[in-house]
Amino acid sequence: TEEKVLKYFDITKKALGKAKDSKERINIKNARSVIIEMVENYLSDAEHFYDKKDIVNAFAALNYAHGWLDCGASLGIFDVHDSSLFTVD
Repeated sequence: TEEKVLKYFDITKKALGKAKDSKERINIKNARSVIIEMVENYLSDAEHFYDKKDIVNAFAALNYAHGWLDCGASLGIFDVHDSSLFTVD
C-alpha cells in the first residue's frame, strides 16, 4: 500500500541521516557471520509474512535480506562475482 511505502521512505531517510552523522565503527572480525545471520532472519520473516498472505511485508523483508547481501559483497566480505545476484561484477 502507499502507506507502507511512505513509512519505508521515512524510516530509510531517517536511518540514512543518522548513518551520515555517525562515526565509523568497524568490527570486521564478526562481519560475515553478522550479515549472514541478518539475511537468514529477514528471509525467515519474509517466509512468515508470505505464509500469512502479507505480500508487502514479505517483499520488504526480502529486499532487506538482499540489501545485506549486496552490502557484504560491495565491501568485499563475500568474494562473489555474479552481477545477476549482486551489485558487483
